[in-house]
Amino acid sequence: MGKILDDIRKAAGDRQRSVQWYRNKIKDLGARVSSRRLINQGALSRQPSVGKLNFFFYDPKLKNILPYYDRFPLVLPIGSASGGFLGINFHYLPIALRVQLLEALDGKNLSAADYNSLKRISLIKPTIKHYLTGHVRSGFLRIDEEDFLPACLLPVQQFKKASSAAVWSDSRRIAS
Repeated sequence: MGKILDDIRKAAGDRQRSVQWYRNKIKDLGARVSSRRLINQGALSRQPSVGKLNFFFYDPKLKNILPYYDRFPLVLPIGSASGGFLGINFHYLPIALRVQLLEALDGKNLSAADYNSLKRISLIKPTIKHYLTGHVRSGFLRIDEEDFLPACLLPVQQFKKASSAAVWSDSRRIAS
């Protein structure tokens, strides 16, 4: 099996396709799409890639008091923070809002993006998370810009203590 995102890009013929086309292609892949397969298929780095999306496994320090959390975030780092970094975790938004957030970020210099330059985007608020380096449980799988859309559409979020629907409902409320 080739890399999941490579398979999707090849099927697209290196052309931009509609969101629905990507969703159908991901659905066709079915059981071949999983967090473990994504991590095992790529070259991992020790640090998150700034200006890129990053998949990684995470075990939060405060998981016992958090109402819910994502064990396999898809994060765009936007700055350093005490003991780690701040990032936008796209998984906290339902698919349609992930796409809207990608569109809102289009054209911005993501390598230089920080919270202050992005905070006016209402969809950002529920996605900002503080990740502690000591609680990262894998290397970081970098997702380059041409694969941002298919990566955001992959159903690999791993919420604990709440369903995806409950998390997304809270995020919609926070973003409005």
